Amino acid sequence: MTIIDLRSDTVTLPTSAMREAMATAPVGDDVYGEDPSVNLLEERMAATLGKEAGLFVASGTMGNLVALLAHAGRGDEVILGDLAHTFLYEGGGISALGSIHPHQLPNRVDGTIDLHRITLALRNPDDPHAPPTRMIVLENTHNRCGGIALTADYCNQVAALAKEHRLAMHLDGARLFNAAIALDCPITDLTRAFDSVTVCLSKGLGAPVGSVLCGSKDFIRRAHRMRKLVGGGMRQAGILAAGGLYAMDHHIERLAEDHENARVLARGIAQIDGLACPQAVAPKSGAWTNLVYFTVNGAAVGRPQLNAVELSKQLKAHGILAHALGSDGKQMRMVTHINISTSDIETALSKLRSCITGT
Repeated sequence: MTIIDLRSDTVTLPTSAMREAMATAPVGDDVYGEDPSVNLLEERMAATLGKEAGLFVASGTMGNLVALLAHAGRGDEVILGDLAHTFLYEGGGISALGSIHPHQLPNRVDGTIDLHRITLALRNPDDPHAPPTRMIVLENTHNRCGGIALTADYCNQVAALAKEHRLAMHLDGARLFNAAIALDCPITDLTRAFDSVTVCLSKGLGAPVGSVLCGSKDFIRRAHRMRKLVGGGMRQAGILAAGGLYAMDHHIERLAEDHENARVLARGIAQIDGLACPQAVAPKSGAWTNLVYFTVNGAAVGRPQLNAVELSKQLKAHGILAHALGSDGKQMRMVTHINISTSDIETALSKLRSCITGT
């Protein structure tokens, strides 16, 4: 059976050309700073994002953790969304390893956080009862808010507030290239407001491993120490970095194909009785990218026992892999990526219709 894997863009497989680039990459000992492929990746990504320096890390989770450890100390507070990946899905690392206090504010449907709420959340630095507010973290694209791209205008508004109160700004930019392509803007428009940015290589860009953290030279020096602290020093890591370099050269512009496949998928889902997909219509702000979230209402088609968990099991039996999310059994996610074709989308929609109707 042919498997169509729509669970995530982390399941992408490297192309033959990327494998060749990795196999022939010049390498050295990166802990000594002597791996030419790692050094080149760090330099190129930093320049692409408009930052002074970069640091190759094993994952986006490590990149975010290292960034926050470099920005904040024990007892400091960070403001972030209650649906932020850093808060929900990174093992509580900033608290467990950094003793950093997360102050969660509600994410709006477009992934943003209300500016007035951020202002109200700022602590009085002279109050010994309160942890000092040290930084603000945003996410672009925003995973749990449907993979929506945050606009440069919004990021700049938050940055103006942060600057007024002398706060650091970090961007979890795991799918940042998706955001730039979807918004049709230079990626530096989306990074300029931030003191540090992480970008994943192993999602939409299709590399097998790694992320890059970028910022000022002084910040990256601190982050380098934090990477060592959490066991992130790798040796001949150029084999991995070469995948990222290849992706930067060949896999950025093609992200538009994933977004178009996601649009087709979302519109098709919205036309199936018992399914509802907000991404079938244009958002009020930002832009949809390659993540498609939808809800399952089996009762609407006379099948009250059919929820997201049951639907995902039935789809799997037909060779379609998708995520059921949450404890209420209502929400599902499908993600388009480099290994998903337009015909795969048509097949997935056909199998969805069949599972919903029970035929």
